[in-house]
Amino acid sequence: MATTTVPPTTAPAPRPERGRPETGPAPAPGLLKYVPGLALVLCISAAAYLLGRVVPVIGGPVFGIVIGMIVGAIRRPAARFKPGITYAGKQVLQIAIVILGTGLSLSQILHTGGASLPVMLGTMAAALLGAWLFGRLLGVSADLRALIGVGTGICGASAIAATSTVVGAGEMDIAYSISTIFLFNVVAVLTYPTIGHLLHFSQSAFGLWAGTAINDTSSVVAAAYTFGHAAGNYAVIVKLTRTTLIIPITLALAAARVFRMRAEARALRAAGAADAGAPRIHWGKIIPWFILWFLVAAVLNTVGVFSKGQIHALGAVALFLIVMALSGIGLSADFAQMRRTGVRPLILGAILWATVGLSSILLQHLTGTL
Repeated sequence: MATTTVPPTTAPAPRPERGRPETGPAPAPGLLKYVPGLALVLCISAAAYLLGRVVPVIGGPVFGIVIGMIVGAIRRPAARFKPGITYAGKQVLQIAIVILGTGLSLSQILHTGGASLPVMLGTMAAALLGAWLFGRLLGVSADLRALIGVGTGICGASAIAATSTVVGAGEMDIAYSISTIFLFNVVAVLTYPTIGHLLHFSQSAFGLWAGTAINDTSSVVAAAYTFGHAAGNYAVIVKLTRTTLIIPITLALAAARVFRMRAEARALRAAGAADAGAPRIHWGKIIPWFILWFLVAAVLNTVGVFSKGQIHALGAVALFLIVMALSGIGLSADFAQMRRTGVRPLILGAILWATVGLSSILLQHLTGTL
């Protein structure tokens, strides 16, 4: 008698409990998803902030990104940390930039513009043109050379944050450009006062040099006040004025990106590939709205809304938030990608650092401010 073989049946997999994924922990609801990453960033930034107070020549932001990179290199943060780390590296930094606006008075721009604006604009032009020219020669990507260029020419991390929002740069480009900028900030802090004394700079001349040639505000303050108190006061005013150049530069980059996207859309339609999807322009993502709030904060300070004590306190808060943001960016660093990027961006940063420093001295000679 023939037997019928019944194929074995596979028992259905047990259905997951309602509201739970099939594998892995349940996703954190709402704002709770940011807690693990922000807690990690907060621990790193607290240590970095304290180290920055002990060694102000380096500063908390530099310690933040370095410690973040070291922690990330030793053990890559798990997926649950990523939302908080990303939030720290972007939104927290934008909040810090807005708060920095409370220390800027619009009247200071008019007061110092006659003496410092030609040098500021000249050094910024030298940095941007140098980034475009030398960056192309070195084969550095367009986004990365833009970040290094504005970081060198304007105000370091703040300009990089604004530009990255406009050009859509990745976290790796942000981390690499900020690392490059801060490296040469440290070099400037250690060497500029000595060079200034060797060249017999006056207090105002050194303040103008530091304010236009050093990128990060904390580094400008450290170098200028090391040279002299009057130089420090002058450098702070120049640096704050220089920071406002973020606004026209980011708006110009936003306009350039829109123009490029529209050109790409026209090319797709001309090639009959419109169905492939022409790029859409999302103005809410292109326009750096936090820069407008930065300007509002400066206006409020100009009309006397903030007292000196409040400005000092807000500046301390902004510095800590910058340390937090850079700690988050450091944690996001991908060393494998950095190795693939190579040393060319670092070479570009060195060239621009020297270009801006020398052009500032030359422009001071030409304008009679040295």
